[in-house]
Amino acid sequence: MEWGRKGKDDKQIADIDDLLASDKCDVLMVTPNTTAALTPAVERACEELPVIVFSRGVATECPVTFITPIGGYAFGAQAARFVVDALPDGGNVLALRISPGVDVLETRWSAAERIFAENDNINVIGSEFTNDDRAIAKSIVEDYLQRFGKIDAVWMDAGATSAAAIEAFEDIGAEIPVFTGEDQQDFLKKWKEEGLTAIAPTYPTFQWRTAIIAAEMILKGEDVPGPIWYLPQPTITNENLDEFLQADMPPQHYALCGCQDMEGYPENWGEEAN
Repeated sequence: MEWGRKGKDDKQIADIDDLLASDKCDVLMVTPNTTAALTPAVERACEELPVIVFSRGVATECPVTFITPIGGYAFGAQAARFVVDALPDGGNVLALRISPGVDVLETRWSAAERIFAENDNINVIGSEFTNDDRAIAKSIVEDYLQRFGKIDAVWMDAGATSAAAIEAFEDIGAEIPVFTGEDQQDFLKKWKEEGLTAIAPTYPTFQWRTAIIAAEMILKGEDVPGPIWYLPQPTITNENLDEFLQADMPPQHYALCGCQDMEGYPENWGEEAN
């Protein structure tokens, strides 16, 4: 998993350097794969043109703006508090994470880890990396079910593999525990169908749209909010779940795409179009 991430870092750094060398780039928009690895490349870019960073940050303030929701701490803490409140008598909690070294993911887990540690009746039986791979996530859950017999909650630092993790319980006929996820449609659909005890903190994908808006503003000579441009970060709960369910969208479609008012939505975005 570490080599896979390093390879992605190298590719992203090379792409940035190629763009700079081409002298055909007026504004650079980048969402870093890994914070530390991409910081030097972003700093080199800042010396030559305006840089917009979004979603994942870098360890420098040289970009014109860093576009982000209110943060990973809020995401991780909200999910962890939901788990704690849903398990008043305590229980076994399995944490599934994507990869180390990504700022927003590290902060999500640090917030959750602290909240779990403050509740003595919560037993974190494992914190495992899935590499955002559905098969790996499912196998991890299967392994922990065999080792511990029961999992009372699954806390996740992102939601792409939530549905796969749920399938691991379904395959052996085990009760689906408390789950945290995100705004992908496969998770929201499973949540609705099974009446799960669940929550979906979000990290809205409308950030990509905001980055484009920021680039247009820069090219027009307009001021851009900075050094950080904070965006809303809604939470999906049982009370508002129906508002975010989009039955005609693909399984991994994010409900908070920010695309609802775009031309061709939803007819060009749905199952048949894909």
